[in-house]
Amino acid sequence: MDTEQQAQTSLNQAGSSDGSNLNGSSLVARVKKLLFRQMLVGISDGRFFLGTFYCIDKQGNIILQDAVEYRSTRRSSPSPMEQRGLGLILIPVSCRTSCHVGCSIEEQISLLSLKE
Repeated sequence: MDTEQQAQTSLNQAGSSDGSNLNGSSLVARVKKLLFRQMLVGISDGRFFLGTFYCIDKQGNIILQDAVEYRSTRRSSPSPMEQRGLGLILIPVSCRTSCHVGCSIEEQISLLSLKE
């Protein structure tokens, strides 16, 4: 399982609202390892948000701080992507399609060594 899948699994399990604990302290530890890391989140309309992972709520919504939105431009322009600074944003779980976490190789090994 790569770092993206590990992060997505941790976020999905931590945000599950089915009432099951699923070893809650382990899930909290996983999410704590993601705190304050650069995260790139894709959403269903094709936009991406790059920011610092700040928290996740029980439903699985992600909050990023110092976020920048990236979106594809369809008109002819020198840059294929437009960007704009947003600050603190909430990304609903229903819109999220991907999560990428920025970290070093040693940190990736540490994240991957966690038991599911």
